[in-house]
Amino acid sequence: MYLKKISILGLIVWCVLSCKHKPHVNEPPNLLFILTDQHRRSSLSFLNEDPVHTPNIDKLAKEGVFFNRAVSNHPLCSPYRAMLMTGKYPLSNGVVENCNSANTPYGNFLKKEENCFSDILVSNGYSAGYVGKWHLDGPPSTPPGVKKVWDTWCPPENRHGFSYWYAYGTHNRHNNPYYWDTNGSVKDTIFINQWSPEHEAEIIMKYIDNAERQREKDKPFALFWSINPPHTPFNQVPKKYRKRYEGMDFKSVLNRPNVEYTDNYSWKKGDNGVDARLNQAPDYFACVDGVDDQIGRVIKHLKEAGLYENTIIVFSADHGEMLGSHGLMHKNVWFREAMDIPLIVHFPKSISAKTDDLLFSVPDYMPTILGLMGLGDKLPSDVEGKDYSKVFFDKPVERPTKQLYFGTNPMVPDLGARGFRTFQYTFSVVKNDKGEKFYYLFNDQEDPYQMKNIWGENPAVDKQMEEELAALLKSMNDPW
Repeated sequence: MYLKKISILGLIVWCVLSCKHKPHVNEPPNLLFILTDQHRRSSLSFLNEDPVHTPNIDKLAKEGVFFNRAVSNHPLCSPYRAMLMTGKYPLSNGVVENCNSANTPYGNFLKKEENCFSDILVSNGYSAGYVGKWHLDGPPSTPPGVKKVWDTWCPPENRHGFSYWYAYGTHNRHNNPYYWDTNGSVKDTIFINQWSPEHEAEIIMKYIDNAERQREKDKPFALFWSINPPHTPFNQVPKKYRKRYEGMDFKSVLNRPNVEYTDNYSWKKGDNGVDARLNQAPDYFACVDGVDDQIGRVIKHLKEAGLYENTIIVFSADHGEMLGSHGLMHKNVWFREAMDIPLIVHFPKSISAKTDDLLFSVPDYMPTILGLMGLGDKLPSDVEGKDYSKVFFDKPVERPTKQLYFGTNPMVPDLGARGFRTFQYTFSVVKNDKGEKFYYLFNDQEDPYQMKNIWGENPAVDKQMEEELAALLKSMNDPW
């Protein structure tokens, strides 16, 4: 009898130890949504395009679902974030340009009354946190001619359900960032002397441990981590990540055939006659490597905490980076280097690894991830994105045939650029303040680097593109 009790006790102890970190079958999944800033799709090392080293992100892609046709429909910081949070396109959510004091009078900020991604999660039992760059609030207005104000404190009533907050509006101080925490006022700025992704990774790990009661322990968590690098300034990156690029200049690392070093730049030239920031191309890739390293630290910590198996990890970026392609720098254009972004959804507990060529748009993120989490029926009626969560389980969905490209400013929303991407074409039209239109059409299948504008070569194709764009914009009530 005594030996029998011992064996039963041993079985109980073994079960406790071996099952300690295994999730219950019906336990709601946690969510870790990671987005980097200005991280183009080609800067994933498993694609063998840019000379980057991203083993941790690569592993997520290998084990998860990699959407290789994801785009940023308006390749700019604030519009992406607003589309992500609302599931709506820029004209519907009002964020058609970057949030700053010059755009605030036009309502160019995330509205308090929006029912956002985080609001839905919180109302359905999640404890939600946000770490890093927010860039969705409108600083107090400044008159024309006065220098724009970009950053602003986000009051608790504007945080859309995030009960844990360690964030800032927008700044480019990668080596000495500052933040506002959950309970701090506008005067309680926290200054840090550490590379921001490294510091934020440590904050994330503390959140995972719930060491300071950052979240309600009996609830699943939804944590959004918005990392600023590889956004400019590229050269604000630790030396340890620069070592792989020692002795390499921008011509050594920029291997895309559409890169131009000549006179297309509207920015100040450096000593070698090219954009001074283009000289920092090796640093851009060093930033990408460093960000991957910090993501790896967080993933390792999730595993150690026993939360990895039941956590959906999403990795994406707000837009890409031109880095000299077509003689351009940065973003906010329809070329692939700016529009194409990484999108990986990792949840091996429930979904099998694969690559999917769904034409994914940013407003689709919210309904699709909520669908994967079993909350697809909780979407607001005004969400414009589609729930494609069935693709994770190889079930049929009505796949989109095009992805909107949108670019304008809140002062004249009926001007700027409009277009779309299909499996074969990228089409864009730019309208200036005189009403003149300039057309760009690329056959991406035959010309993947978009080096030849074929507009005017085939009138039938041109007409088809114009008609499809007109129908798309009419369906979205676009005044353009």
